[in-house]
Amino acid sequence: MSADVQRHSTFEDVQALITGTLFISLGLALFKSLGLMTGGTVGLALLAHYATGEPFGPMFFLINLPFYVLAWQRMGRHFTLKTMAAVGLLTLLTENLRLGLHLQAIEPVFSSVAGGLLVGTGFIILFRHRASVGGLNVLVLWCQERFGWRAGVVQLLIDASILLAASPWLSWRQLALSLLAAGAMNFALAVNHKPGRYTAF
Repeated sequence: MSADVQRHSTFEDVQALITGTLFISLGLALFKSLGLMTGGTVGLALLAHYATGEPFGPMFFLINLPFYVLAWQRMGRHFTLKTMAAVGLLTLLTENLRLGLHLQAIEPVFSSVAGGLLVGTGFIILFRHRASVGGLNVLVLWCQERFGWRAGVVQLLIDASILLAASPWLSWRQLALSLLAAGAMNFALAVNHKPGRYTAF
């Protein structure tokens, strides 16, 4: 790390956790309003939500629990604690966002792209402050740091697998819109989060 790179302050990390999870929750609100899927641990929680009818928030929280061990071993204590905070915030936001947001008129293609970009941007904010929303994001970040693989490319491969697994609960139209949303999300990641481009933490 070069001498002119400064670590993020506690205040900067806190605002990043709040802003990043808010962006992700807004994107997820657009997805859920259309019955769409996404990838990563969020996608796994949505898959469980659609398949069982259980609320998304608790499913998301529970799915993340096993991944904290990998995060602690591979990414360190600070990363793990910030990720746990982000997961908790996202769980609360997704379950309570309806109190302040009411979606009425939704254009599907726009919402898919906008939702994907919001989620992708939220991921980037968290990644640049050495945090994530847990689970597969931890694996993706570890692959980037360990092997130099681009986070967006690895995430895209994982997301495609999750979308295929969700096909029994999605119409062809919802699947196509979900693929469009995943493409927008991973485009934001692939372009803006490359190894070595951002080194402050």
